[in-house]
Amino acid sequence: MLMKKTITVEIFSESKKWPRRIPKIKKITHKTIKKMQIYFNNKYLFNINLILSNKSKMKKLNKKYKNKHLDTDVLTFVNKISNKNLGKTLYCDIFFSIDTIEKFIDKNKINFYDHYNHLLVHSLLHINGYDHKKLTQFNKMKKEEIHILKSFNIKNPYIN
Repeated sequence: MLMKKTITVEIFSESKKWPRRIPKIKKITHKTIKKMQIYFNNKYLFNINLILSNKSKMKKLNKKYKNKHLDTDVLTFVNKISNKNLGKTLYCDIFFSIDTIEKFIDKNKINFYDHYNHLLVHSLLHINGYDHKKLTQFNKMKKEEIHILKSFNIKNPYIN
């Protein structure tokens, strides 16, 4: 049975540095998900939570779930649940660290929202089965990211 693609997105802020950016983040998120519709599997309902967080929260999550004792810019978690009455649902939590993003954009002199969009594209690919544990997977995922970002007139983030 094929279901209509259903994607819901909720945004939560855990840092005082995020609220002023939320209106633009909502627009970018909507446009990006719309442009990436072809990547989403028709057989699933997608419930996506974007959690706009900070360095300390990300360190805790990274340590607990990835066994890494450091901050990171984005973490993506996916939980698959099947119910014969409701169908298949993917519950996706995507955490963004404002502190790490700001540090990165300052260091690399790039636009905040372009970098946010890159991280969002990266995470949306993850929730749709892409990974980068092996070099071949990394190269495939990177190629898709570059292709999608180009459609937003965002230059290749992998070129310095």
